[in-house]
Amino acid sequence: MPKSGEFAAVPDLPAGLDLREVLITADALHTQRSHARHLHERGGHYVMTVKANQPTLLTRLRALPWAQIGAAARERARGRVETRTISGVNLQPCPDLGGEFFPHAAQAIKLVRRRRPLRPGGRWKTVTVYAITSLTAFQADPVLLAGRIRGHWGVENRLHWVRDVSFDEDRSQVRTAHGPQVMAALRNLAITALRPSGTTNIAAGLRHHARDTRRPLVTYGLT
Repeated sequence: MPKSGEFAAVPDLPAGLDLREVLITADALHTQRSHARHLHERGGHYVMTVKANQPTLLTRLRALPWAQIGAAARERARGRVETRTISGVNLQPCPDLGGEFFPHAAQAIKLVRRRRPLRPGGRWKTVTVYAITSLTAFQADPVLLAGRIRGHWGVENRLHWVRDVSFDEDRSQVRTAHGPQVMAALRNLAITALRPSGTTNIAAGLRHHARDTRRPLVTYGLT
């Protein structure tokens, strides 16, 4: 759906769910005070990334005393060497004396990813991500929070990005009645059929299946 529609629909999506003690992760688009308050009223918790769409909040997060706190882990992942450093700062009480950081925010998080491909000559790339959460340090330590953030990125990369790019979903002309939901379900069905078959590049998998009408039947086990 269009970004404006996606933003407006968020409060209604979990309407029928019990959110008490449920942790919701969200990307920067949904790092909004109204969303944080809504989740808190429903008894839920949040982890929200912070980017340039919240410039004042991002500036305050960057200014926190991160150099005094830190934990690191080193691992190989998905064909590259990657080092992740996660740090957490308690926001209750507010550490910079600037008033409330964000509704019901208990911790600020800084996650630094430094990675390079395994191939010879691969260059290091460093990415710094800031986030806030309503979970206290007693409820979730920085390592647990880093895992939740990475899990959110996994969904973004393996599903949402594929739908946005490989299927060009945002430019779909199917907009009436239940058409958008049906088409979204069909796209998800295609993705979940290709993944178990060993397909790592969904766009290439779609092209492969489009060249022979019998291939989708084989993938779905219908032959």
